[in-house]
Amino acid sequence: MKCPFCSSEDDRVIDSRLSKDAKIVRRRRQCNACNRRFTTIEKVILSLPLVIKKDGRREVFDRQKLLNGLMKACEKRPVSLGDIEEIVQVIEKRVEDSNLKEVRSDEIGRLALTKLKDIDAISYVRFASVYLSFKDINELYETVSELIEKNRIK
Repeated sequence: MKCPFCSSEDDRVIDSRLSKDAKIVRRRRQCNACNRRFTTIEKVILSLPLVIKKDGRREVFDRQKLLNGLMKACEKRPVSLGDIEEIVQVIEKRVEDSNLKEVRSDEIGRLALTKLKDIDAISYVRFASVYLSFKDINELYETVSELIEKNRIK
């Protein structure tokens, strides 16, 4: 591993820690040349399926893109980053475990909506407005009405 400060390849590992799901290893390293410390992250890179977009294009599954979309929907709402990360992690795991070569974007969106519905209704509507591409105000009204009815039943 090259030191990010002096580019020396002579370093030692001071500490290693596993993430909660044991998929990521964080290593604290110290350069033997300049004695500065830095952290590296090791993660297994799996071959994730392609995502088939609404217009037929295909893209590699991008965890960060999903995270950004959910963060935008949850902006200024009482939804923790931990909750958003958990949604992304669940979806990513489902996509990985499916062993499919391709997955439709609407399946990913549906999973995200299902999770958001239980966490925050406003974030759900925000995400749905982009994901479902409401054609007019009536479609939005129907979605909001369903949410209101669901919350009354609880």
